[in-house]
Order: sequence, then C-alpha cells, then structure tokens
Amino acid sequence: MPPPPALSAYLRSLDAETLAELLLDRAERDPGLRAELEERAASANTEEVAEVHRMLDGAPDGESFSYATKVGSVLDTLQRLLDGGTRADVAPLARRMIDQIGAALGRMDDSGGLVGGQLERAVTLYARACAARPPSPPELAEWIARTEFGPGRAEIELADFADALGESGLAHLKSIVDEVLAGPAEDPRRGAAERLRESLAEVSGDVDALVSILSAKPQRLDISLKIVRVLRGAGRHTEAIAHAAKALAHDKGSSRAPVVDELAGAYREAGQGDQALTLRRNEFQRDATHAAYLALREAASALGCWDAERDTAMDLLRARAEQHPAAADELVRVLLTEERADDAWEVSCRLGESLPLRLELAELREAEHPVDVIPVYRVHVEELIAHKDAYNYREAAKQLRKLRALHKRADTAEEFSDYLAELVETHKRKTRLLAEVRNARIALPRVGR
Repeated sequence: MPPPPALSAYLRSLDAETLAELLLDRAERDPGLRAELEERAASANTEEVAEVHRMLDGAPDGESFSYATKVGSVLDTLQRLLDGGTRADVAPLARRMIDQIGAALGRMDDSGGLVGGQLERAVTLYARACAARPPSPPELAEWIARTEFGPGRAEIELADFADALGESGLAHLKSIVDEVLAGPAEDPRRGAAERLRESLAEVSGDVDALVSILSAKPQRLDISLKIVRVLRGAGRHTEAIAHAAKALAHDKGSSRAPVVDELAGAYREAGQGDQALTLRRNEFQRDATHAAYLALREAASALGCWDAERDTAMDLLRARAEQHPAAADELVRVLLTEERADDAWEVSCRLGESLPLRLELAELREAEHPVDVIPVYRVHVEELIAHKDAYNYREAAKQLRKLRALHKRADTAEEFSDYLAELVETHKRKTRLLAEVRNARIALPRVGR
C-alpha cells in the first residue's frame, strides 16, 4: 500500500541526516527493519569493494605522480569503507594493493617518494582491515614473512598486526623466522629474519629475549637507549640503572641526553632521588645548557633543595658566559626562564651572539624601552636583505614599519628618515626590495643615480 501523498511529500522534504536518524531510531526498536538495513548496507559495501578492485585493475604504472594519484583515490575509498565500519571483508583488497604497489615501485623512478608513501598507507589500512576481519592467522603470518623476505618495499610494523595474528599466528611466524636463522649465514633473508625476531620479542613482551637480542648488536647509544627503556617498562629499575650507567661511561658526546633522561627516571622510580640529583648536577657541570638547567631544577625541586642548587648553577653559567658567546646565550635563556628579562637583555647585549634570541628579548623590551631595541631591528633588516629573495625582502619591509613606529615612540622620527635614506641609497639597485618597502606603505626618499 503506497504511503499517503502528504507523508511522501513530508519525507522527501527532509534532509538525508534527519532521514537517517529516523531510520536508525526505528531500527533500534524493529529487529526486522534493522536486519534488512544491515543486509542492504553489506550488499552496497560488497559492490563498492568490487568497484575498487576494478579501479585497481585500471591503474597503469606510468609515471610515479600519476600512479600515486590513481592508487591514492583507491586508498581513499578503502579508508572510507573502514571508517564507516563496513561489514565487507576488505582485507584481500588491501593486501592486493600492497602487492601491486610494491611491484610497481620496482619498475618506476619514485625518487620523490610519492608511491612509497601510498605503499605505507596501504600497509596501515591492511592492518586495520585485518583487525576488523582477521584472516587465517597462519596465512597472515606467511604473508608477513613472504613480504619481509621478498624483494618488495613494504615495511611491516608487526605490532599493528599482533591482534589479528593472535598467539597462533605469532607462533607460526616465529617458527618461520627460527628456521631461517638456523640456516646458512649467507641466506639473503637473514637480515629480515633478525628484524622480525626482534619485533616478535617486542610484541610478545618477552623482555629477556628482547634484551638479549639488543645486547648482541654492536653497542651504540641508540641501542642502549632501547634496552634501558625496555627494562624500565618492565619495572626492572636496577638493571636499567646499571645498563644506562655503563652506556654513559663509554659515550661522552652530546647525543647522550636521552640516556641521561632514562637513567634519571630510573633513579626516581627506584626511590633514589639523590642519585638523580647527582646525575643532573654532573651533567650540568659537563655542559651547562638551558635544558640541563631545567633538568637540574626538576631534580633538586623534588628534594626541596633548589634554592641552594640554583645559586651554584647561576655562578657556573655566569663564569662560562664570560668565556664563550654560546654559553652566554644559554645564560640568557635561563634568565628568561627565571623571569629576569632585564638581566637577560644586559647579558645578551654584552656577551651574546644569537640574533634570534636578541630579537625575542627585543619583543619583550620594546614596549617600555623603544630606544634600546632599535639597533637590534636594524641588524635584523640587514640580515634579511642579505638573503636576496622576495620573501626576506617582504620581511625586511615589515621590520622597517616596526622601526618607523619605534622611532616615532622614541621621538626620533627624523633619525628614521636619515636611516631609511641611507638604506635606500645602499640598496637602490634592489628593485624588488624597494617595491616591497613601498607595498608596506613606507614613503621612499629620492635617491641619486
């Protein structure tokens, strides 16, 4: 029986969102309607998946940009299906995309990385599809091994597939990896197998195995950092402390900071705040940077002894600032942190070398001391002009407007006119610069030819 004309007209007048809300509300109370709607949705999704397969069939290799654009539209559709909670199984489609894009990469120049980026995206979407509709765990494990061992360029993050693999899939993958590692040392699959073995230990939470694998590698600071993080994550603070201390004893370079942070954290977690403070104090004395100062302040504040520690730290910073401009800039940053802007300005003007830092200070100071900051902005204008490009000319013109305002506030407008005349005379052949100055609504003086 057809609906009454008035009802039909009313329903047709509603927007799609309102109609959808009405249907969803009714479906919650009517199992039959809900089943019918779900069946229709599944059918529509299945048809869309088939259409995506046809789109992929028509994706020619060609040039990397056009190919990346083509597969990108296919991936957009796949992502939309996953975002919409599709009931269709899109995992086979996503896997096919990975295999096809990987094969295409071997036949084209992708120096711009466009196609490689789409391959990474396809792997991410496949992991999502597997999580939504897990395939056979052994089959997925074999595909991962085949992809890692083969000539393809897909990079697999095993953690993204861990839930879909489950214990049985992870065990199957481990057996494949163990078989390769038990074989000849010259097996070309060995490097990938070693990476997979490490990922398997990580995903399974086997701390002892992971630490053993990492410890067997050539000892670098990044490897030591990973070991310390694994041990800390497992609550094994004593071992983490021992390993971090050993790593720091052998590496005195600037890249040691992350390991220092991990060691300080392990000390705190083990209830050894005094050791954390000693570590931070030693690191600050070794390299008195702003970051080291903040870390020292945190450690000392936790023990309630920051006031005394701060005086000693400031003395060290001041002594080094007198010797090196870079150290002076670190002192300036510390003084800003301590909200001592006037002291920071004095140190920067007398000892510092960083123009960006001095500009930061000038912005803080210009409201009350316009005369003080004028020389800083003049130096900045010359630096911008020296780049000789349109963007920096535009920025120089903006700074000239600021200088004009500062001179006006300082009652030295004539001084700005003289400065501008000299600047224009010096750079009179830079027509683009002069155009940008005019665009900034600054009247240019006449210049000699």
